[in-house]
Amino acid sequence: MKKLMMIINPVAGSGGYKLNFAEGMRLLSDNDYATALFFTRQKGDATRYAREYGKKFDQIACIGGDGTLSEVLAGLMGIENPPSVGYIPMGTANDVATTLRLPKNDIVGAVKVMIAGEPHPFDVGGFGENDYFAYIAAFGAFTDVSYTTPQDQKKALGHLAYVLQGMSVLPNIEPIHTRVEFDDGIIETDLVYGSMSNSTSVAGIIKLREEMVMLGDGISELVLVKDPGDMEGLGNILSSVLSRRFDGDKLIILHTKKARFLFDHPVAWTRDGEEGGEYSDITLVNYHRPVQLIF
Repeated sequence: MKKLMMIINPVAGSGGYKLNFAEGMRLLSDNDYATALFFTRQKGDATRYAREYGKKFDQIACIGGDGTLSEVLAGLMGIENPPSVGYIPMGTANDVATTLRLPKNDIVGAVKVMIAGEPHPFDVGGFGENDYFAYIAAFGAFTDVSYTTPQDQKKALGHLAYVLQGMSVLPNIEPIHTRVEFDDGIIETDLVYGSMSNSTSVAGIIKLREEMVMLGDGISELVLVKDPGDMEGLGNILSSVLSRRFDGDKLIILHTKKARFLFDHPVAWTRDGEEGGEYSDITLVNYHRPVQLIF
């Protein structure tokens, strides 16, 4: 019998985990999982649970959004040969679930995937000296779009709702003079957005082609959006995003193991959709295959 550690964020997805939760637990029991439940109460609990108790279990699973998964992976970074991780997405953006093609806000469906799935190596991002991110660290426009887009628009327009919401805030964004030092060179320009990611879905808006992203190759994707300048530039960015051509001169997508961002003043960052602090000089790195995700 497999010993499973289930970490649950009870407020993710407005508490939607309760729907079909019993059926999901029955499926696990029927497939020889002995499950121990750990409920988070505040930020950082999932990291602490994974770090302190993870080695006692054969496998870990988490119910919550991308932020909950991020905390779990952060907790496992200090463990040698950590248990593999199953993800039951119950959040808002669910960028990782999109990349892994996991059922969203569907406990029974996600549990079935976890039972039948296999562990796959997964890169984890390093943020500064002691922090981590599961799939993205970002600054500038779009970084809170998945949390500010009205729910009725999400239901009616889907992905386009995120795009429209993101583009609507661009006119109010002040370009940030940025120097980016990455594996193959240096870019210094004015940006309205920058990120380092390991996901086909970036900020709920930019959908990278699947062949552009490999989750365990030791390489992250560097996405930079230059100041559009005017409405024509804004239209070109929108066209590139919607068509997935990514050939405009305002949208830059590169691949790197490491990136250092330098600004003229402290700039606010998000890590996996959560507040990441403000920095005028921050280095992001790709940690190659420290954990395994089940899908």
